[in-house]
Amino acid sequence: MNVQFKKGVLELCVLVLLDKQDRYGYELVQKISDQIQISEGSVYPLLRRLTKEGYFTTYLKESSEGPSRKYYALTEEGRKYLQDLLDDWERFTSGVNQLIKEGVRDE
Repeated sequence: MNVQFKKGVLELCVLVLLDKQDRYGYELVQKISDQIQISEGSVYPLLRRLTKEGYFTTYLKESSEGPSRKYYALTEEGRKYLQDLLDDWERFTSGVNQLIKEGVRDE
């Protein structure tokens, strides 16, 4: 898949996954990787930036499998931002899909 496509939707994917439940970084990487091939290193800088911008809060939680894990939780500001991105995504994909339909020729 095109790298630019992935970069553009990674933020949206992270926000959508955190809207349903709090998750730790590696869990997010695994969940996204089930659908889109991404590198682990692309998610952590995004998490740091979105936390700094106030869209997430973080907390540590004990893990039975090793050290405590840092969980990310969506803030109310983050939920508003997610809704704006979803609205943008809907308009964007609708427009692109319309152009694709118009561009595809019947053979």
